[in-house]
Amino acid sequence: MKIRINALAGIAIAATAALGLSACGPSNSPAATSSADPAKGEITVYNAQHESLTKEWVDAFTAETGIKVTLRQGDDTEMSNQIVQEGAASPADVFLTENSPAMAQVENAGLFADVNKDTVAQVPAEFRPSTNKWTGIAARSTVLVYDKNKISEDKLPKSMLDLAKPEWKGKWAASPSGADFQAIVSALIELKGEAAAEAWLKGMKENFTAYKGNSTAMKAVNAGEVDAALIYHYYYYGDQAKTGENSKNVTPYYFKNQDPGAFLSVSGGGVLKSSKNADKAQAFLKFITGKKGQEILQKGTSFEYAIASGVAANDKLVPVKELDAPAVDPAKLNSEKVTELMTKAGLL
Repeated sequence: MKIRINALAGIAIAATAALGLSACGPSNSPAATSSADPAKGEITVYNAQHESLTKEWVDAFTAETGIKVTLRQGDDTEMSNQIVQEGAASPADVFLTENSPAMAQVENAGLFADVNKDTVAQVPAEFRPSTNKWTGIAARSTVLVYDKNKISEDKLPKSMLDLAKPEWKGKWAASPSGADFQAIVSALIELKGEAAAEAWLKGMKENFTAYKGNSTAMKAVNAGEVDAALIYHYYYYGDQAKTGENSKNVTPYYFKNQDPGAFLSVSGGGVLKSSKNADKAQAFLKFITGKKGQEILQKGTSFEYAIASGVAANDKLVPVKELDAPAVDPAKLNSEKVTELMTKAGLL
C-alpha cells in the first residue's frame, strides 16, 4: 500500500513542507472546543498532543488558577502550518505538539516568544531545544514491535539501519505518512547525515509495508500480516492497559546503544509572540512542565514519558535512563528536508 498526502492549501511555505501529516491526533481541521475572550485574560491552546491528556492539564490548570482555556485540536504539521500562515495575527497563545519538527517549523518562522526562565529550569536540557524558544513537555521512545513467534531475539536487528538490509525485505512495517515516523527520520538525518538517511529510506522502500497509523501497523504485527513494525512505545502500552487484543502477540524491542532507532522524540510546548495574554500563556506552560502537570502525565493513559520537575515515568515503562537514547537537539529537526527525502525515495 502506498500512501500519499495532499498538500495543505494556502500555506505560504515551501510545498514540500506543507504536506498535511497525520500523527495520532484526529484528522479533522482544527476546531475550538470553547470560545476564549482575550479581554478577560483567557487563552487559546492549539493542541496537537493527545486530546485527553491536554484536557486533563487544562482542567487542573483552570481549577488552580481560574484561567479559562480554549482548545483547538489538530495534527502536528496541520497546526504548525496554520500558525505560520496566521503569523502575527494568530489567535493562538500556546502551541503543543507530539513531535519536535512542528515546533522547529514555528520557531524558524520567528513566531515563538522566549520561554520563561523558571519554566526552562524545570526541564532538563536533553528534553528542550538549545534555543529555549519552546520546551519539552513529554517524550516518546522509538521501538520495534515484533511477533516473537516469528522472530527470535537473536535475529532482531542490532540497529534500526539494519532494517534497510536485504534480509529484512517484506518483514517489517511503518506509517511513513505520520508525523511520528517523520520525526524519527528527522533525527536520523541529524545523527547520521543526509546521505545516510537517503540511503536508508531507499532500502526501506524496498523492504517495508506501509500502513496508515502506528496503531494499524502494530495491529498488523499482532494479526500476523507482518513480522515487525517501527512505531512509538506508547501504542503498545496503551493497548496493553486496555484489553490487549491488538498487542497480545506483540513484544516491544528497544534498540538502545544510542542507535538512531533509540531516538526519544520530545513533545513540545511554546508561547506565541502574538499572544494577547502572554503572562497567562507562560503560566500554563509552567504548570504542565511543573510537578502537578507531570504527575498528571505520569498517572494518565497516554503512556508518554514524564520528563520534567523530577517526576518519574509511569512505572510500566522502561526508565528513560535505560533507553540509552542518542542526543539530538530538538531545534535542529527539519520536517521540510524529511519530506523532500521521503518523497524522493517514493515513500510519500
